Amino acid sequence: MKDRICEAKLDRRRIGPAIGVALAVSGFLSGAARADEAGVSYWLPGRFGSLAATPQVPGWSMAEVYYHTSVSAFGNAAAAREIQVGRIPAAANVDLNLHLNAQADLILLNPTYTFATPVLGGQLAIGVTGLFGRSSADLAGTLTAAVGPLATTRTGSFGDSITSVGDLYPQATLKWNAGVHNFMSYVTGDIPVGAYSPSSLANLGIGHAAIDAGGGYTYFNQQAGHEFSAVAGFTYNFKNPDTQYQNGVDFHLDWGASQFLSKQVFVGLVGYAYQQITDDFGQHPVLGGFRSRVLGVGPQIGFLFPVGDMQGYLNLKGYGEFAAENRPAGWNTWLTFSISPMAPTSTVTPTRRVATK
Repeated sequence: MKDRICEAKLDRRRIGPAIGVALAVSGFLSGAARADEAGVSYWLPGRFGSLAATPQVPGWSMAEVYYHTSVSAFGNAAAAREIQVGRIPAAANVDLNLHLNAQADLILLNPTYTFATPVLGGQLAIGVTGLFGRSSADLAGTLTAAVGPLATTRTGSFGDSITSVGDLYPQATLKWNAGVHNFMSYVTGDIPVGAYSPSSLANLGIGHAAIDAGGGYTYFNQQAGHEFSAVAGFTYNFKNPDTQYQNGVDFHLDWGASQFLSKQVFVGLVGYAYQQITDDFGQHPVLGGFRSRVLGVGPQIGFLFPVGDMQGYLNLKGYGEFAAENRPAGWNTWLTFSISPMAPTSTVTPTRRVATK
């Protein structure tokens, strides 16, 4: 019984293809202001969490995630939004005193299929994440711009919101198990089909394609109930054809640690680190390289339960952000519900266990 529950267990957390955006949630918050161009990045920190690298039960699974974020920014991170919507001429010398606030409420859907036949000795899974939701942003403050001997100062505010669909985020993962040690490689990306306008403060698409790849590790001791996971990756961003702006290369690390209190319930911590490692191209001179950074940490709780002959999973986690640079920061929460196949006890062994995050 314990093996069966643990096996099915954290497959559902991955929101993303693993979202890997398995929920992964994939960087969907351009409108909610995240990083890189105008403070918006493809990668959404927190997409991976506990049990990220553990194998899953073969077959179809579905994860649904409600994601909420509230962030704010000052200085360059706020100015980047005003530049994005074309309110600061590229030739202007600018003095900024701006404040950006942004929020988003998103529903993410992630169907995933896990193959029973091994690939390169590991377990292959493919999936895609789509989203629907609302994003809003407002910008207020004072801007002084000078072109040659002429200078103007403007004080005021403006904002907008959007309710629509976002980009699509396909993902593929390969996972290997060796007792309490689990390993994973993944590749994912952004198909820019979501609602996006370069003249809007709030968007649900990012306006350009991206590809992201990396790997992860999970230590999972079922007898003691201990678990720790970490997933790291790099994002290459393609040029935004509407703005001729190209984000630099981004590095990200998501991690989670948990302790099982029973066969059905666990608690723990989650966190992430995001750091842009190369400069943006096409940015306003006032922004410089505009490399962004943010750290986040917070609590999590998970609950496993049967749904007919399927395995149900419910997880709530939240992050408080700090040490942000050239990027809005604040807090975000993820509420995940997923259903996946229940592992047959008759076919499960300690080395063939299929569990996921």
